[in-house]
Amino acid sequence: MSAGHTGGTMRATVARGYGGTEVLETVTVPLPEPGPGQVRVRVEAATVNPVDLATRSGALVGAGLMAARSCTGLGWDVAGVVDRLGAGVTAFAPGEPVIGLRDLLDVSLGTYAEYVVLDVTAVAPAPRGVSPAAAATLPLNGLTAAQSLDALDLAPGDTLLVTGAAGAVGGFAVELAVRRGVRAVAQVSSADREFAYSLGAEWTVGRDARALAAECRRLVPGGVDAVLDTAGLGVRALAAVRTRGAYVTAAVGTAPPPLRGIRVHEQWISADGAALAGLAALDLTLRVADVLPLEGVARAHERLAEGGLRGRLVLAPPAH
Repeated sequence: MSAGHTGGTMRATVARGYGGTEVLETVTVPLPEPGPGQVRVRVEAATVNPVDLATRSGALVGAGLMAARSCTGLGWDVAGVVDRLGAGVTAFAPGEPVIGLRDLLDVSLGTYAEYVVLDVTAVAPAPRGVSPAAAATLPLNGLTAAQSLDALDLAPGDTLLVTGAAGAVGGFAVELAVRRGVRAVAQVSSADREFAYSLGAEWTVGRDARALAAECRRLVPGGVDAVLDTAGLGVRALAAVRTRGAYVTAAVGTAPPPLRGIRVHEQWISADGAALAGLAALDLTLRVADVLPLEGVARAHERLAEGGLRGRLVLAPPAH
């Protein structure tokens, strides 16, 4: 193993049971040790995502996605510095800036912590020239967008509707689609149209779901080749797709039936360090709404639940 702290303790924020922000608790726990094929990362930034709120509330337990437990770890994204290597790891060195993704639901510790242990296959070099807070916004949302686009398997020149295109996943989806040569229709509010165009969208449509299909079909006669539905609009988004087109939802549980021969897919995220390294090299638009201390986690959850954010809230543990 590499040099690094052994033994000792760290602080982490967990959910004690399930409910509102009152179940959030910052605790002192033993410092985790990396096993074979793992790295320990000293956390500099951890993003707050909707899945964290769903975990804390018990919604994921209710949906049968994880077992109930008395103490549940929170946080998926991380940006930080490699602190210690497990046996057999040669891809990274202590002190190297990295980003990573924790994709296991049923864990006692997540990335809301001073340190986190991840499989080396879930870690990538951090993007150059950006802050840890900005870098931490990439793994979960960027990989979700990229893996959704992979599932759609579009060719250059194809047309794609992205719902919720001003959101974290939606923004990355527009930007990545355009870089693949796809012509993007971005569903955004009037206030976010210029942002969508800055990402490369060719067209924008409004947020009225009832008018969505008609607006898209006016812009793209016959319907778009595919939709990436980050807003969970279901059949209303599906109606904008041409017959025998493709539909992917990143909002799990909202997939519509495969009407008109449309290929329907529900995207579940998986950690992928190699793909994450590719995303980190693309100079994507990284948006941070605010940075809060680890102890500010309850306020971060409340602000995310209130909505209206442009960019992600990020937690920053104290410097070591």
